[in-house]
Amino acid sequence: MQNGTLLAAVDLGSNSFRLEIGRLDHGRIHRIEYLKETVRQGNGLDADRNLSPDAMQRGWDCLARFGERLAGFRKEQVRAVATQTLREALNREEFISRGQKLLGFPIDVIAGREEARLIYQGVAHLLPQSSERRLVVDIGGRSTEMILGQGLDAHTLESYRVGSVAWSMRYFPQGLFSARAFELAEIAAKAVLDEAMTAYRPQAWDAAYGSSGTIGAVSEVLAAAGWQPDVVTREGLDWLLDRLIKAQSADRIKIEGMKEERRAVIGGGISVLRAVFDLLGIEKMQAAQGALRHGVLYDLVERDEDLTDLRTTSVQRLAHNFNTDRVQAERLSQVAQHLFVMAGSSLPKAESASLQHQLGWAAQLHEVGSQISHTYYHKHGAYILDNADAPGFAVHEMHRLSLLVLGHRGKLRKLEADFEDRLFVQQLLCLRLAVILCHARRDPDLKGLQLEWDTDPGRRFMLTCRPGWAEAFPQSAHLLREEMLSWQKTPWTLHAAGL
Repeated sequence: MQNGTLLAAVDLGSNSFRLEIGRLDHGRIHRIEYLKETVRQGNGLDADRNLSPDAMQRGWDCLARFGERLAGFRKEQVRAVATQTLREALNREEFISRGQKLLGFPIDVIAGREEARLIYQGVAHLLPQSSERRLVVDIGGRSTEMILGQGLDAHTLESYRVGSVAWSMRYFPQGLFSARAFELAEIAAKAVLDEAMTAYRPQAWDAAYGSSGTIGAVSEVLAAAGWQPDVVTREGLDWLLDRLIKAQSADRIKIEGMKEERRAVIGGGISVLRAVFDLLGIEKMQAAQGALRHGVLYDLVERDEDLTDLRTTSVQRLAHNFNTDRVQAERLSQVAQHLFVMAGSSLPKAESASLQHQLGWAAQLHEVGSQISHTYYHKHGAYILDNADAPGFAVHEMHRLSLLVLGHRGKLRKLEADFEDRLFVQQLLCLRLAVILCHARRDPDLKGLQLEWDTDPGRRFMLTCRPGWAEAFPQSAHLLREEMLSWQKTPWTLHAAGL
């Protein structure tokens, strides 16, 4: 990316949706515009974990407004991420499908630890570089992230399902405040966060930073009351709790610095924050300027600078942890990507390269399930990828890898995949063909081999082998003929000449 490039991050949080637009300047990103809307999707989840129509409409209306502002931005300049509410929502695809059209850009649902990683990146990039060991805490609407890191490197990350919206709904349902309600809310929060006591103990960090909504709101209230700006202390929390109990309800809060949209969720937020302070022995927490959206912006830059980025490191880690055959995986990766390029596409260069990398990652991970059992190892591998924490990846990206691994062998009809997606089909076919061509675990002879997408019928791939190839490699030829039969049970067909 060149200096002066505009970048945008959209954060679909459980309480608020945010849009941050910045300009790249020699590795730094300077704010151009910031928009925030209190959408409160987090309180729109019903008992069956479905978003209500009203909650979805509030989100869509906001995304439509953000989409108008982002008109003219290119795909590589924008990333939208969704967090805990959409991680939980069973009908999230309905919301995302329309939301992407209104926004004009894809929406990535990210896992909890990936959210934590991006939060740390946002906080760390806006702090002075130093060797201090940092604890970063972000209390969101339905989840709380905790991170330990040093400099720009996060090394301990976790996400807990406790947040200001969820706790306000559960323990202050009518917005009524009492000492007993706060006591119960804090006890419940500690029960969820209790396991953090070991990893995030005071000896593991030098300074504590709080990111985003709850901590920012509390620091503003305390500053307005004469406390040190941008700092939250135990004494300050005690003072604020006393004020809330005396107010008796969210509607009756009259505290300078308390924004109107924060009233409804301040009870839950304070309860969780006090639980964090008590469990981790925190005396003082600094309000950080950076947040998730800033981390997303810097991650955009890193992805553009190096297509291998953090995701390749995650793939290598998974492959190592499951003791895959590295040589075979690399062989398969090269053959599959070669076939993908050969089959062609009309995509821009960057998007085509991204799909090739994705295909290469699937090839490197296609045997991760073998450590569980060789029988049905592709099914075990798919399960692992669908449930793995892989830094750098969005949930849907891991699911696509999971589908490719599941589909790299065996019957195709078992795949709950979109066979209308020609690029996915092309990836899947190339991976399956690579597995066949590399079945002997040695470099295949690809001389004279051609793979083309027949655009006339639109749903046919043509594989051509040189004369004599089938006689020289009879087992491979047999497997390719079997592969042609497999595709007959899908909307696509594979034809082969020279077999």
